Amino acid sequence: MNSIHPTSVIHPDATIGEGCVIGPYCSIGANVVLGANNTLANNVILDGYTTIGEGNKIFSYAVLGTDPQDLKFKGEDTKLRIGNNNTIREFVTINRSNMMEEDTVVGNNNLIMEYVHIAHNCQIGSFCVIANVVQFAGHVHVHDNATIGGVTAVHQFVHIGTHAFVGGASAIKKDIVPYTRGQGNPYKTVGLNSVGLMRKGFSTETIAGIKEIYNLFYRKKLNTTQALERAMAMEHLSPEQLIVIDFVKKAERGIST
Repeated sequence: MNSIHPTSVIHPDATIGEGCVIGPYCSIGANVVLGANNTLANNVILDGYTTIGEGNKIFSYAVLGTDPQDLKFKGEDTKLRIGNNNTIREFVTINRSNMMEEDTVVGNNNLIMEYVHIAHNCQIGSFCVIANVVQFAGHVHVHDNATIGGVTAVHQFVHIGTHAFVGGASAIKKDIVPYTRGQGNPYKTVGLNSVGLMRKGFSTETIAGIKEIYNLFYRKKLNTTQALERAMAMEHLSPEQLIVIDFVKKAERGIST
């Protein structure tokens, strides 16, 4: 059974799952699909073709599913998809995509703190921590388990690798290699996210293997092409080493140094 405050405005065509709690003065549009056991605080706006999974907590004044902020957008019925068990804090804004061929996507079990903006066509993985006032331009991809410090701006089309740790107040224009940490404007990669990896249960042997690949790109005074060739020539590569190699091969914007 749902608990819906009488001041909220819910379009009769919206789909509301069982066990939802919807606080005062919320607005839910006609094409919204809200799964079971979601909690909306007061003044939440859900609009457009937005699908939200189960067990999410969405705090006051979050605005999800509005049109993309893109002059190329022509009013198509583009989509936003949000998974399960996310915490979306106050004043977060997430736009729908700017094209029918690609949705804006947020995965599962993410913590998205106050005033974060996720623009059109962004792809946010799962188990990410995105701190206050992080601003993603369009088409940004954030892989699983990444952590992004507050007041960070991310250029369009940037990819941030799995288990990367981005320090606060950074400006990111190039792709950030998985398992690394860094900070700054311009952004500087300073080492591995070793503490984060240990907290996630990575073994000493696995971290050592990641460090071996890291050293090729950041310690051996090789250019990216040379480092990639050496990495690909290594024998018995671990899954984590292969993740790094595959990420660098696909880094169209280049990798952060």
